[in-house]
Amino acid sequence: MHSLNQEIKAFSRDNLRKQCTRVTTLTGKKLIETWKDATVHVVETETSGGGGCGYVQDLTLDLQVGVIKPWLLLGSQDAAHDLELLRQHKVTHILNVAYGVENVFLSEFTYKTISILDVPETNILSYFPECFEFIEQAKLK
Repeated sequence: MHSLNQEIKAFSRDNLRKQCTRVTTLTGKKLIETWKDATVHVVETETSGGGGCGYVQDLTLDLQVGVIKPWLLLGSQDAAHDLELLRQHKVTHILNVAYGVENVFLSEFTYKTISILDVPETNILSYFPECFEFIEQAKLK
Protein backbone atom coordinates (compact mmCIF):
# COMPACT_ATOMS: atom_id res chain seq x y z
CA MET A 1 0.00 0.00 0.00
CA HIS A 2 1.48 3.32 -1.10
CA SER A 3 1.07 6.49 0.88
CA LEU A 4 -0.27 9.60 -0.80
CA ASN A 5 3.19 11.16 -0.41
CA GLN A 6 4.79 8.27 -2.35
CA GLU A 7 2.17 8.51 -5.10
CA ILE A 8 2.74 12.25 -5.54
CA LYS A 9 6.52 11.81 -5.68
CA ALA A 10 6.12 9.09 -8.35
CA PHE A 11 3.76 11.22 -10.45
CA SER A 12 4.98 12.44 -13.82
CA ARG A 13 3.84 15.32 -16.02
CA ASP A 14 3.18 12.67 -18.69
CA ASN A 15 0.14 11.61 -16.62
CA LEU A 16 -1.51 15.04 -16.89
CA ARG A 17 -4.35 15.69 -19.28
CA LYS A 18 -3.61 18.18 -22.03
CA GLN A 19 -4.84 21.60 -20.96
CA CYS A 20 -5.77 24.71 -22.88
CA THR A 21 -6.36 27.92 -20.93
CA ARG A 22 -7.97 31.06 -22.32
CA VAL A 23 -6.59 34.22 -20.69
CA THR A 24 -7.71 37.84 -20.93
CA THR A 25 -5.00 40.19 -19.67
CA LEU A 26 -5.67 43.46 -17.86
CA THR A 27 -5.13 45.34 -21.12
CA GLY A 28 -7.80 43.25 -22.88
CA LYS A 29 -5.38 41.08 -24.88
CA LYS A 30 -6.75 37.56 -25.38
CA LEU A 31 -4.32 34.63 -25.22
CA ILE A 32 -4.50 30.86 -25.39
CA GLU A 33 -1.97 28.97 -23.24
CA THR A 34 -1.22 25.29 -23.92
CA TRP A 35 1.36 22.90 -22.48
CA LYS A 36 3.56 20.98 -24.90
CA ASP A 37 6.84 19.22 -24.12
CA ALA A 38 6.87 20.60 -20.55
CA THR A 39 6.72 24.24 -21.71
CA VAL A 40 3.89 26.75 -22.01
CA HIS A 41 3.04 27.94 -25.53
CA VAL A 42 1.14 31.22 -25.77
CA VAL A 43 -0.83 32.30 -28.82
CA GLU A 44 -2.45 35.75 -29.06
CA THR A 45 -5.95 35.42 -30.50
CA GLU A 46 -7.16 39.03 -30.51
CA THR A 47 -7.08 42.30 -28.64
CA SER A 48 -10.24 44.00 -27.43
CA GLY A 49 -10.80 47.44 -28.90
CA GLY A 50 -10.55 50.50 -26.72
CA GLY A 51 -7.73 49.23 -24.51
CA GLY A 52 -10.12 48.74 -21.60
CA CYS A 53 -9.74 46.45 -18.66
CA GLY A 54 -9.71 42.76 -19.56
CA TYR A 55 -11.10 41.56 -16.24
CA VAL A 56 -14.30 39.57 -16.61
CA GLN A 57 -16.21 38.88 -13.42
CA ASP A 58 -17.35 35.25 -13.27
CA LEU A 59 -20.25 34.81 -10.86
CA THR A 60 -21.05 31.21 -11.81
CA LEU A 61 -20.44 28.61 -9.11
CA ASP A 62 -17.67 26.04 -9.64
CA LEU A 63 -19.31 22.90 -8.28
CA GLN A 64 -17.15 20.39 -10.11
CA VAL A 65 -15.66 17.71 -7.89
CA GLY A 66 -12.66 15.67 -9.04
CA VAL A 67 -12.37 12.12 -7.73
CA ILE A 68 -8.67 11.53 -7.03
CA LYS A 69 -9.32 8.29 -5.13
CA PRO A 70 -12.69 6.91 -4.01
CA TRP A 71 -11.91 8.40 -0.57
CA LEU A 72 -10.20 11.60 -1.79
CA LEU A 73 -11.97 14.40 -3.67
CA LEU A 74 -10.76 17.75 -4.99
CA GLY A 75 -13.03 20.76 -5.25
CA SER A 76 -13.29 24.52 -5.14
CA GLN A 77 -14.44 26.75 -2.29
CA ASP A 78 -17.85 26.80 -4.00
CA ALA A 79 -18.07 23.01 -3.67
CA ALA A 80 -16.92 23.22 -0.04
CA HIS A 81 -19.76 25.66 0.66
CA ASP A 82 -22.51 23.48 -0.89
CA LEU A 83 -23.87 21.22 1.87
CA GLU A 84 -26.04 19.15 -0.48
CA LEU A 85 -23.09 18.44 -2.79
CA LEU A 86 -20.84 17.48 0.13
CA ARG A 87 -23.48 15.09 1.49
CA GLN A 88 -24.02 13.64 -1.98
CA HIS A 89 -20.31 12.74 -2.13
CA LYS A 90 -20.33 11.45 1.48
CA VAL A 91 -17.64 13.91 2.57
CA THR A 92 -16.52 13.64 6.22
CA HIS A 93 -13.31 15.73 6.27
CA ILE A 94 -12.35 18.96 4.49
CA LEU A 95 -8.79 20.21 4.01
CA ASN A 96 -9.04 23.94 3.37
CA VAL A 97 -5.80 25.28 1.87
CA ALA A 98 -7.26 28.57 0.66
CA TYR A 99 -6.26 31.93 2.09
CA GLY A 100 -9.20 33.79 3.65
CA VAL A 101 -11.89 31.17 2.92
CA GLU A 102 -14.07 30.31 5.91
CA ASN A 103 -15.20 26.84 6.94
CA VAL A 104 -18.99 27.06 7.06
CA PHE A 105 -20.31 23.70 8.31
CA LEU A 106 -18.29 23.26 11.50
CA SER A 107 -20.79 20.87 13.11
CA GLU A 108 -21.06 18.70 9.97
CA PHE A 109 -17.41 18.03 8.99
CA THR A 110 -13.91 17.72 10.40
CA TYR A 111 -11.86 20.61 9.06
CA LYS A 112 -8.14 21.28 8.77
CA THR A 113 -7.27 24.80 7.64
CA ILE A 114 -3.88 25.73 6.25
CA SER A 115 -3.96 29.25 4.78
CA ILE A 116 -1.74 29.15 1.70
CA LEU A 117 -1.33 32.29 -0.36
CA ASP A 118 -1.77 31.39 -4.05
CA VAL A 119 1.21 33.17 -5.57
CA PRO A 120 4.16 31.72 -7.52
CA GLU A 121 6.60 32.55 -4.70
CA THR A 122 4.79 30.29 -2.20
CA ASN A 123 6.68 27.08 -1.47
CA ILE A 124 3.76 24.64 -1.24
CA LEU A 125 6.09 21.69 -0.59
CA SER A 126 6.58 22.94 2.96
CA TYR A 127 2.86 22.40 3.62
CA PHE A 128 2.70 18.83 2.24
CA PRO A 129 3.55 16.90 5.45
CA GLU A 130 0.75 18.57 7.40
CA CYS A 131 -1.71 18.06 4.53
CA PHE A 132 -0.73 14.41 4.04
CA GLU A 133 -1.11 13.70 7.75
CA PHE A 134 -4.68 15.06 7.74
CA ILE A 135 -5.58 13.15 4.54
CA GLU A 136 -4.17 9.88 5.93
CA GLN A 137 -6.12 10.37 9.20
CA ALA A 138 -9.32 11.00 7.23
CA LYS A 139 -8.73 7.89 5.11
CA LEU A 140 -8.53 5.71 8.22
CA LYS A 141 -11.91 6.89 9.57
